[in-house]
Amino acid sequence: MQETEQPQQGSFIERRLPIRYLYLRTHDDIRAWALTTRRQILIGVAALAGLIWLAIASGGFIFNLISAQRADAQVMQARAASERLNADLQARLESAVARMSASSGGMEQSLDLIERRHAALTLVLQNLNGVDGAAEALAPAPPSISANPIQRLIAVRMDQERLLDRAETFAQTRGERLRLAFRLAGLNPAAYTPDANQALGGPLIEARDPRALAAILDVDEPFAVRIRYAARSLHSLRNLTQAADTLPFSRPTASRTTSGFGVRIDPFDGRPAIHEGQDFADGLNTLVYSTAPGVVAFAGVRSGYGNTVEIDHGNGFKTRYAHLNTLGVETGQPVALAQRLGAMGTTGRSTGVHLHYEVWLNGRPQNPARFLRAGDQLVHQD
Repeated sequence: MQETEQPQQGSFIERRLPIRYLYLRTHDDIRAWALTTRRQILIGVAALAGLIWLAIASGGFIFNLISAQRADAQVMQARAASERLNADLQARLESAVARMSASSGGMEQSLDLIERRHAALTLVLQNLNGVDGAAEALAPAPPSISANPIQRLIAVRMDQERLLDRAETFAQTRGERLRLAFRLAGLNPAAYTPDANQALGGPLIEARDPRALAAILDVDEPFAVRIRYAARSLHSLRNLTQAADTLPFSRPTASRTTSGFGVRIDPFDGRPAIHEGQDFADGLNTLVYSTAPGVVAFAGVRSGYGNTVEIDHGNGFKTRYAHLNTLGVETGQPVALAQRLGAMGTTGRSTGVHLHYEVWLNGRPQNPARFLRAGDQLVHQD
């Protein structure tokens, strides 16, 4: 009979990883464990995973080590840069001291220049009179305790530069906040800021040329240019601040809003109707306050409104406070911001205790919510 060669059975993996046996002998006891193809694959996968984890951990350690070295290098660079900057400042100071000491009458000239600069700064910073936060933001630095009078002079000049920088920053930042509040109220801020060329008044209105301005202020030309720029910003800020103080940006009461401005369903006849104000509901005799200074144009009973107070704030603005239970002011009486006008009630055409509040501009009703948002903007950012 002819014999034929049997082909090798099993898959490729089974041929490469045949079953192997592991023998363990203890005295006369012999135990055997069969390492099947599946177990060999699992052992190989576990070993590979261990190698990958070891490589990742080693790489992370090396990366952290390199990062730490780079951070140390950056710290050293920053420290070196700081030392170079301090050395440069010290060199400039020594150079300035040397020039002042070497020049004939240098001390007297520097004192004279500082006095003229101080006069110019005073002229500019007077635009911030009455602006909240200005005194704190622009407080001068404490006097230097250095025994060297020349160094004290230089410190004063540097503080003058700092004050001018802070005045410009303060005016720009606060001015942008006020302009945003005006826009939230639907008002054009430019209408409340007269020509900034009148910032310093007098002959400075015509002093557009830096050299002419420097001659008028009797200061150096670069300082005169910065003085004029700061003066324009501060003048605009003062005008916006004064205008905002006269506008109804405050709240008449802290009570909750129950009805807004615009079309709504009339609570009496159930038909759509224009609601020309904003309603606030609260308990009987909750106090009501003026939202801006002005003069009481009317205090009494109006048809549909019940007990009503109307205030003329000037510049075309009026506010109305209706359905009051009691009145605390009289017609013709001047009122201040947040002054008590009366107490909340339900007089007139009313379905419950509440305040009906209106804002008018040039005879047209405005949405009070816009003015309340503008006021909240100023309160939250101050």
